Amino acid sequence: MSAADVCRLSKGLFVFSQHGNSRLGGRRTKGSCSFQQSSSIAPFSFVGGSCSRLCSANFPQPVRRNATVAAAAGTEVSMDAGQDRLMKVPISNIRNFCIIAHIDHGKSTLADKLLQLTGTVQKRDMKEQFLDNMDLERERGITIKLQAARMRFVLDNEPYCLNLIDTPGHVDFSYEVSRSLAACEGALLVVDASQGVEAQTLANVYLALENNLEIIPVLNKIDLPGAEPSRVSKEIEEIIGLDCSDAIHCSAKEGIGINEILSAIVRKIPPPKDTVGSPLRALIFDSYYDPYRGVIVYFRVIDGTIKKSDKIYFMASGKDYFADEIGVLSPHQLQVDELYAGEVGYLSASIRSVADARVGDTITHFGRKAERSLPGYVEATPMVFCGLFPTDADQFPELRDALEKLQLNDSALKFEPETSSAMGFGFRCGFLGLLHMEIVQERLEREYNLSLITTAPSVVYRVNCVNSETIECSNPAALPEPGKRRSIEEPFVKIEMFTPKEYIGPLMELGQDRRGVFKQMNYITENRASIIYELPLAEMVGDFFDQLKSRSKGYASMEYSFIGYKESELVKLDIQINGEPVEPLSTIVHKDKAYSVGRALTQKLKELIPRQMFKVPIQACIGAKVIASEALSAIRKDVLSKCYGGDITRKKKLLKKQAEGKKRMKAIGKVDVPQEAFMAVLRLEKEVI
Repeated sequence: MSAADVCRLSKGLFVFSQHGNSRLGGRRTKGSCSFQQSSSIAPFSFVGGSCSRLCSANFPQPVRRNATVAAAAGTEVSMDAGQDRLMKVPISNIRNFCIIAHIDHGKSTLADKLLQLTGTVQKRDMKEQFLDNMDLERERGITIKLQAARMRFVLDNEPYCLNLIDTPGHVDFSYEVSRSLAACEGALLVVDASQGVEAQTLANVYLALENNLEIIPVLNKIDLPGAEPSRVSKEIEEIIGLDCSDAIHCSAKEGIGINEILSAIVRKIPPPKDTVGSPLRALIFDSYYDPYRGVIVYFRVIDGTIKKSDKIYFMASGKDYFADEIGVLSPHQLQVDELYAGEVGYLSASIRSVADARVGDTITHFGRKAERSLPGYVEATPMVFCGLFPTDADQFPELRDALEKLQLNDSALKFEPETSSAMGFGFRCGFLGLLHMEIVQERLEREYNLSLITTAPSVVYRVNCVNSETIECSNPAALPEPGKRRSIEEPFVKIEMFTPKEYIGPLMELGQDRRGVFKQMNYITENRASIIYELPLAEMVGDFFDQLKSRSKGYASMEYSFIGYKESELVKLDIQINGEPVEPLSTIVHKDKAYSVGRALTQKLKELIPRQMFKVPIQACIGAKVIASEALSAIRKDVLSKCYGGDITRKKKLLKKQAEGKKRMKAIGKVDVPQEAFMAVLRLEKEVI
């Protein structure tokens, strides 16, 4: 044929030019293909100028225009393939992978380029951090929630289905990473070519190796002036042990090396196992609550097939539902009629109870149940605790409902009811770290319109009582009296700090200041070192990370892991106002820090509490012993203003009467601590403890 290949379809006419131009009705459109009468027309794939039919002519969905497909040669080819990503491919052509890296090494930018080049998201809809759809993620520039997306890629005239799961990079969200890895067969390990191996790089690699994933090293940001790919490759080989001889050099921002990454995914990552004929087993790796459709479940089909309208059974909760809607994430939800082994998708079944579909549960058919459930996930252990109280007591039911729905989307969050004489009804919540705590609080306030007070963060202590009983205590108010306890143990962590050599001194000083025990130091390269300390977790829940960044001018990174409990000299520090203890301000501190913390708290309260008609003592106490004290002077009323001379006994009588009234007022009067004072003191506790 001469200038064009003419394909006549049942209800439309299509003309494709080998030079990338099409003509329809006398109008030329460069780099695009046009249809007349788009109904019942099969989508086509064009690779290197060839036209190949990928599905039947009776295609059920309307055709979208100008979708882009990545060709093997590395060029973008435009085509009308509205439902191209929904077409079935053999299991051998499915690849499930995730992107893991340290924070700010370019995961989200790389995911954006993959989505754009494969035509999953069109250029007009593209925006930075496309998969980071929470406002908090965009404001902070970090990934908080894992996100899934289905992409289409053609290599050597063969279509492949690529299921991408983007993961967070911060240590507080490592639980999200572990769930992503369980749904994949491979991972892209992205390392900044200028920064090199960082703390969370190692943590994520170890998680991937535990899950037996195929790891593809990718050196990102090679366009930066300070990029040193050869040095970073050597670091990866020496520290992690991965072969970097064929590591991919790329710049996600500039689009360099993206096609090489897509080709490596197809060639190196193994396909899922073909278990379509087995009973259905699907692993829930994420979920969220939709106010109109109920619980929406994200899952990976491990064995068997699931179809729309199937009656399904959740093996852990024992509940059964009908699958009203199933589909794929591309990255928006697209409905399909069935999903089979190896595919990743979503499920809507009008589930109203958040407890019926938990992360890690196994979905199977009600009529043909699997013999055993999937292993699921190791339950996350909270490391940091704090109290969450609504400023308006009437919002307590709303707070409980919000926490239940948020826990569905963030299974690492734990909570239980708590009451306080000063704060009212609230919840004691457990988090994986301080950033996790801040994110949860902000999500509650933004997404559920709640106004909250947060108490000072604390950790879980083990208390050995005199009656040989051991109890766990995360709330200072629940700590037994000194006469009833024999010793207190606190959690310790091993912390590894990666830093340029010029900041070794300041960081070692930081470790010593936080009651840390130096273990070892290794030089990774000539200019970078790894410092390992063991220190109490309580010393990290304050401003440790901020100090780490401050003392290293932002160049250092850290990673920590729990190692166990050790006995320490800990005391409970109570704050008393006018002789009454204020429970929310109580805290557990080391004996050596008790005086400085008590002094700082009493001075801050003196500044914040309004003056009363009587003198108010503010005291920091350990048991019955007062270690720091401040006094709020009384507001003086001039009772002598109407006395213009005369007998002195008249003045004395008035002053005596005033003193008796103030004494009586002090005995029966109560001091109201304003919410602003609580918030300011709690912020101070987070800094000084």
